[in-house]
Amino acid sequence: MTDAGASGAEPAEVAPVRQGEELDWPRLETYVRDHVPDLHGDFAVEQFPNGAANLTYRVRFGDTALVVRRPPFGQLAPGAHDMRREFRALDGLWRHFDRAPRPYAFCDDHAVIGADFLVVEYRRGVVAWGHVPASMAHHADAGRRMGFAVVDAVADLHLLDPPAIGLGELGRPAGFVGRQVAGWSKRWELVDAGRIPAMADVTRRLAEAMPAESTEVSVLHNDVKLDNCQFDPLNPDRVKSMFDWDMTTLGDPLVDLGTLLNYWPDPADTAEDRARTPEGLDEMGLPTRAEVVARYAERTGFDVAATPWFEAFATWKTIVVLEQLYQRYLRGESTDPRMVELGVPGPPMAGRVARLLTAIGA
Repeated sequence: MTDAGASGAEPAEVAPVRQGEELDWPRLETYVRDHVPDLHGDFAVEQFPNGAANLTYRVRFGDTALVVRRPPFGQLAPGAHDMRREFRALDGLWRHFDRAPRPYAFCDDHAVIGADFLVVEYRRGVVAWGHVPASMAHHADAGRRMGFAVVDAVADLHLLDPPAIGLGELGRPAGFVGRQVAGWSKRWELVDAGRIPAMADVTRRLAEAMPAESTEVSVLHNDVKLDNCQFDPLNPDRVKSMFDWDMTTLGDPLVDLGTLLNYWPDPADTAEDRARTPEGLDEMGLPTRAEVVARYAERTGFDVAATPWFEAFATWKTIVVLEQLYQRYLRGESTDPRMVELGVPGPPMAGRVARLLTAIGA
């Protein structure tokens, strides 16, 4: 028996580097050879084409593959795309959390490729880009099992003791959520081009309904979603790797749970009130959002009563991120044609934030 949801061919993991996103390859090759031991053979580079923000490349030295990540070109939001933070987080996590890849080097010399960047372990696996990967479709209830595996990975991350793994100073958990609301409000002010008038009202309502500060403090991935997780095709019950740690910090663990729900489809969704999900994901056989919350609560023992506010918060933040990417494209700072499509979902997502807030009396 296979999963009841859709399955299909997996998008190419890597592709030729997009025009306009080439780097200084000789300088990069020299730097990596000097800072990562035991590299031999010819240098080659390809790009991971499926991400939407940071520029991520697979570099090869003979038979050895590594990942190089740097921020996108152009104007960046304050605090965004922090490669130093990503390196620091992974350097603390990889020995204690097996879904975190090992980091090898961090470079802040912009003479190399024009920005901060890091070099990270490369792992083989597959990602669910809107369907059960073809290599996993033979597993019974594959989508449901993969969904619960993602929830388990997030819960296991949140159960780590930050000081015990050397990450006690990664963030300032006291007042974290309040600073997030204030900081993302400022980001919206910087990017607001008047295209989504409802954002003024939902931003005010969100701030006024902010829940009381939690006593729980966890390492937050801060961009948790299904397609930031990699699987071994032989095992749908455990995430092999998690990607994109550049916003990792310490704070209320429900921030991550809300983010996950923001990207999670549900049979109860209407056409006007869908979560921000890739096409086809709602046919994958994932657990419902209520099942996600129940599994997380069971795994962690945390109080999840404030989860609906955090889902609204995550949806609101996603609007800001999409608008940042869209405006970057309009300014000519990105040549990725997918960016023009990111201007479409903002208005209906603002309506979703309003409905989520109304549901909790905010």
